[in-house]
Amino acid sequence: MPPIRVLIPLIALIAFCGSSPAQIDRITRKNFATRSEVLARHGMVCTSVPAATQVGIDILKKGGSAVDAAIAANATLGLMEPVSNGIGGDLFAIIYIAKENKLYGMNGSGRSPLGLSYEQMRATLDKLNRKTIPPQGMLPISVPGTVDAWAELHKKFGKLKFADDLAPAIRYAEEGFPVTELIAYYWAFGPRLYKGLPGAFLETYTLDGKGQTPAKGDIFKNPALAKTLRLIGEKGRDVFYKGEIADKIDIFMQQNGGFLRKADFEKHTSAWVDPVSTNYRGYDVFELPPNGQGIATLQILNILEGFDLKAMGRNLPDTLHTMIEAKKIAWADRAKYYADPAFAKIPLTKLISKEYATERRKLIDPNRAAKTVAAGNLDQGDTIYMCTADDEGNMVSLIQSNYRGMGSGIVVPELGFMFQDRGELFSMEPGHANVYAPGKRPFHTIIPGFVMKDGKPWETFGVMGGGMQPQGHVQVLTNQIDFSLNVQEAGDASRWQHEGDNEPTGEKMENGGYVNLESGIPAETQRELKKRGHDVRVDVGGYGGYQAIKIEMHDGQRVYVGASESRKDGQAAGY
Repeated sequence: MPPIRVLIPLIALIAFCGSSPAQIDRITRKNFATRSEVLARHGMVCTSVPAATQVGIDILKKGGSAVDAAIAANATLGLMEPVSNGIGGDLFAIIYIAKENKLYGMNGSGRSPLGLSYEQMRATLDKLNRKTIPPQGMLPISVPGTVDAWAELHKKFGKLKFADDLAPAIRYAEEGFPVTELIAYYWAFGPRLYKGLPGAFLETYTLDGKGQTPAKGDIFKNPALAKTLRLIGEKGRDVFYKGEIADKIDIFMQQNGGFLRKADFEKHTSAWVDPVSTNYRGYDVFELPPNGQGIATLQILNILEGFDLKAMGRNLPDTLHTMIEAKKIAWADRAKYYADPAFAKIPLTKLISKEYATERRKLIDPNRAAKTVAAGNLDQGDTIYMCTADDEGNMVSLIQSNYRGMGSGIVVPELGFMFQDRGELFSMEPGHANVYAPGKRPFHTIIPGFVMKDGKPWETFGVMGGGMQPQGHVQVLTNQIDFSLNVQEAGDASRWQHEGDNEPTGEKMENGGYVNLESGIPAETQRELKKRGHDVRVDVGGYGGYQAIKIEMHDGQRVYVGASESRKDGQAAGY
């Protein structure tokens, strides 16, 4: 029999809950694992690595803005989570500036090599017996946009020196840091993926220079990256795009069959863009326009607005069937119309209009899964996500990625970072909006999100993971807006992911694609979805990662409410 000191609190708990021990529910009353939200008044940082979160908090306490904290945390993530991001990749962000009550959008994506024509690309792929651009090697590399995006953000909204923002990442790169569990798991795939490629992958990203990747808790250093970041901090973005770093890249590419040249770096520019939005049940949801896929979130929400999801029930068959079908409809348009607006006329206003959603909503059969979905007939004339908020009320929603895995596998010696493989997402179909062309930005999967309510900031949020991102955006928003989950529960709740349908690379959906269901979705829902014709599968991973900062008002004062989902190694923290 348990000692009396154990029985007394147990009896008290039973009395409080009004139930027997077998009926005692978790304090959140939710039937899935979650943890408490993080609350703070002055500042908040949420990232996928706790040490990067702490770097952001330290920057805020030193008087840095939300943008300074975002740059510092992002630089640290590029070091500590190289399986997802780094300065060899691209960046997108939505920034809320409190004194202006205004949102700014940053498109920090790079372009394909000017010296690689479509005909050269096609001929090279033919020699490789490929129809699409491969994920590794020189062909999928585009100009990295992150450093220039940092510089643009800092110039407009930074308060500290640029070097101060990069200093914590430099220190960690020199002194070393313990690798976290999930990152160590993905890191181990690197030597198998990038074996035999030119460059310094093994030298940079293994412990022994031969193939041993860090396990959980192993100390990893990257002195080459420290040197690169120090140069950027001291000399600014031009050292990366016009100076000695660009020179090293140019020489390496010429010597190893690459296509990027210094001229590609010299011509690179980021773009300030206006976020676009739709209103979903009184909430203004903002995303960035293409070449990213953010507007797919808006299209899906517009379609779903015609259904009473709350009455249908969270994770019940009617709800999931409707959401999956709405996703298929948006994906058909995504495959046809989303591309670099400098090369394609995108019917953006029509795509995210309520009228168009009403028209497209009619395609959903409540009893049967669609096997094929065509794009609308319109006139055309895994990644990291992080968010920050400061004491002035400014907020940053930032997402940054190397795309697939750690990227292309190409690491220029002595620079300490890998180039992205974002160019893999170009189509090779002539006439396609996203067809490969020199100097063109590829279709992008990474999307930051932001929500306003009654003209005031409500939440900055994002979900990682390729094509999961718009699906994840929709799920975490409907979890909060339709099903009343809090900001932490909304990210921890079980998810679904539909795959195998129309893609901007030209791939077509076959037999309706398939839907992965995470554990926690009821077996009855799985069975009913199968009855309606869905190819239902179970996946233990691949559902992305989520961070969010929500604003609540208590006694007339602002309180930041932070969340970092339990699937990752991350942390939400504030002060």
